[in-house]
Amino acid sequence: MTIAIIGAGLAGASAAAELRDRGHEGDIVLVGAESQAPYERPPLSKDILLGKGTAADAAVKDQGWYDEQRIELVTGARVQSVDTAARSFEVDGRTITYDQLLLATGATSRHLPMADESGVPVAYLRTLEESQALKEHLAGHLLIIGAGWIGLEVASAARQAGGTVTVVESASLPLVGPIGEDMARVFADLHREHGVDLHLDTSLTTLERDEGGVLRRDAGASKGGARALLSDGTEVRPGLVLVAIGAEPDTALAETAGLDVDRGVLVDARLRTSDPHIWAAGDIAVHDHPDLGRLRVEHWDTAIQQGRHAARSMLGDATPYTRQPYFFTDQYDLGMEYVGHLGRDGYDEIVVRGDHATRVLNAVMIAGGRVVAGMHTNDWDATDHLRAWVGREATDRLRDTTIALADTRED
Repeated sequence: MTIAIIGAGLAGASAAAELRDRGHEGDIVLVGAESQAPYERPPLSKDILLGKGTAADAAVKDQGWYDEQRIELVTGARVQSVDTAARSFEVDGRTITYDQLLLATGATSRHLPMADESGVPVAYLRTLEESQALKEHLAGHLLIIGAGWIGLEVASAARQAGGTVTVVESASLPLVGPIGEDMARVFADLHREHGVDLHLDTSLTTLERDEGGVLRRDAGASKGGARALLSDGTEVRPGLVLVAIGAEPDTALAETAGLDVDRGVLVDARLRTSDPHIWAAGDIAVHDHPDLGRLRVEHWDTAIQQGRHAARSMLGDATPYTRQPYFFTDQYDLGMEYVGHLGRDGYDEIVVRGDHATRVLNAVMIAGGRVVAGMHTNDWDATDHLRAWVGREATDRLRDTTIALADTRED
């Protein structure tokens, strides 16, 4: 049986590895549009920007591993269409015929037309090349549009590099959607304490070229920058504008193949698409989660775990994918881990243990009496306990903050 994987990112590489680990002896073809072998994306806004890691450190596997595992890795090749009737596609002038196909084409940065059309220096962060280019500008004045995970992690790296940082966010707090108001305030306070000029409930109204500005680089300076006006009346003159307003799933190939698509590729509980021979995992998959309903998750852990699960499904495992979403971030001296999913309704109760002043704390979010999510900041013993609580009914012991989180479970 030949299994093809289109998308040589973390999900695709994880699926290929799992196939071999599970004893698949047939051909595996892994095709990626980027010129590099599969790499992990979290370091792009963390260690690589901070100068603590390299492209080699971010690689999922070294090149020799693919050869040893008899995985044909094709890079720098974008597949334009899939013939679902013939179960084949063209790449590099040849036809690949598959028995099972995994789509793991990931996502692309959501663009801001105002910025793209302004003529000012604008950056996005999704690829290794973009991370390496952005690193050269961190010591200058950086205007970041969007206070999500990427925006805040880049803000942290820039401040640690000695740069001036202005962040513009249309919401009332950074990260308020995924983590809720209570914990979002922790991140707002964190960045303001580190000197970030944070503008909330604010939008970008004007962006134009500022020929008199200075764009700082590691190797000297060059003329040219930007003049930005914000809806709160602030004028900013950055050397570079980073647009960090989210990502769009790359569903073009799925659409041309005639698969069911709705803000991502629709898959069932096992990650199978509307075509019985095609599966999808990672950023593009809108998964029918048995407990959480339809959702699409763009995080590192989901790419790994869904890639592995799709591999097992292609080999005949009928088990549904039930893992709760997990994500993490590192900003300044704060590390955070989060398990669960708030959904549109958020939570109606939150139980917080720990100290806001030192930011060593953990929290569980409760909706309708059930724990829907849990997170911690710098409380590294809490993760397993939080994960154990998510999906369970909250108890009086859990709500009693005089009892340590580790002692709240009664079973």
